[in-house]
Amino acid sequence: MAKDTFFQKKATLNAGGKLMDLSTPKVMGIINITPDSFYAESRKAGIDAVLKQAEKMLADGATFLDVGAYSSRPGAVDISIQEETDRLLPAVEAIAASFPDAVLSADTFRSGVAEAAIKAGAHIINDISGGELDTDMFATAARLQVPYVLMHMRGTPQNMAQLTDYEDVFAEVFNYFVKKIYQLKQLGVHDIILDPGFGFAKKASDSYELINRMQGFNVLQLPILAGISRKRMIYGLLGTTAEEALNGTTALNTIALMKGANILRVHDVKEAVETVKIWEACGERRPEAL
Repeated sequence: MAKDTFFQKKATLNAGGKLMDLSTPKVMGIINITPDSFYAESRKAGIDAVLKQAEKMLADGATFLDVGAYSSRPGAVDISIQEETDRLLPAVEAIAASFPDAVLSADTFRSGVAEAAIKAGAHIINDISGGELDTDMFATAARLQVPYVLMHMRGTPQNMAQLTDYEDVFAEVFNYFVKKIYQLKQLGVHDIILDPGFGFAKKASDSYELINRMQGFNVLQLPILAGISRKRMIYGLLGTTAEEALNGTTALNTIALMKGANILRVHDVKEAVETVKIWEACGERRPEAL
């Protein structure tokens, strides 16, 4: 497959001593240790259910498992640090013990929870707030020397639905990334993954605009994560539900790959892995930044 030669995006990731090659897109499976995540099938209560889901996702071809214990859907209930920790750590510890080769991502915006999860066996911090909700997060990622997923969001999960006015959503997210990347690199964070934050403080039209212009982020020369699985931007447009949004997710994941996504964060690993394989078989050239 032809590769970009003009904009050389960073194509490797050091996760717990494992060198991950992102030149071929990878799939990240979502495991929610929450009772209220927007897609009911993603909610896993109890270690047995968590381990069963982890086993299935790894067998289906997931490269990463993203484990979260704080629901970030619009209007979600804010839970304490202790409750998030009590939910997350047993799951991370169990997966790390049962599947020692698995690469785990801790989905949290709290630095203390992130550090505890890394010490429990996780390898990556996935922060929906880009350090905005915990000013210690960037320094924590630097000190731990772990990859950091930098996502764009305004406000909090509780109020973000009211913070959706943009003059140019792409320009705002791009400038946000430039500022945050500089801060992270100044602190010594070496592995940064960009997530435009589809659906977070964004109307559906904003999210589709970001998908359409996503290749523009390639100029930043960092891997891009697309997290669009079963979101309202899909089922709201189609007049269906999250439970019926798999086909729309596959369609959008295909477009995301065409626009330069390196990681697909999904609820349905098998279908996403198949999407990557078919996209690769077409010999698609990764887009250069506009």
